[in-house]
Amino acid sequence: MNAENNKVTEFLTDIQTISVEQFEIISKVRELFLAHAVELEDDIKYGGLVFLHDGNLTSGIFPYKSHLSIEFSHGAQLEDPYSVLEGSGKHRRHIKLHSIGDISNKHVEVYINNALNNANRD
Repeated sequence: MNAENNKVTEFLTDIQTISVEQFEIISKVRELFLAHAVELEDDIKYGGLVFLHDGNLTSGIFPYKSHLSIEFSHGAQLEDPYSVLEGSGKHRRHIKLHSIGDISNKHVEVYINNALNNANRD
């Protein structure tokens, strides 16, 4: 196991200690990211679990006190068919998750697939 994997494992263990529900949400969202792209790497940066494609940051999951946020580096370029993307910056958009049910209710897998498909074209 390399150093990055150790950092990810430690991060997930810390989250599980703080909030089992947040751990379950992060674990499920992480599975969705990693199932999509073999070449995707995860690491810990900026206080969250980030995903890199060819060394470029594509997205991340960040814990907050009352929710988790899935951040998309180029979210402003994503289609938003379910109107769940938040943010008004030049590039980034995010989806707030308050419960495990939000993963399906907010169609997170659709947004992950779109973000990673866009990353594959870059």
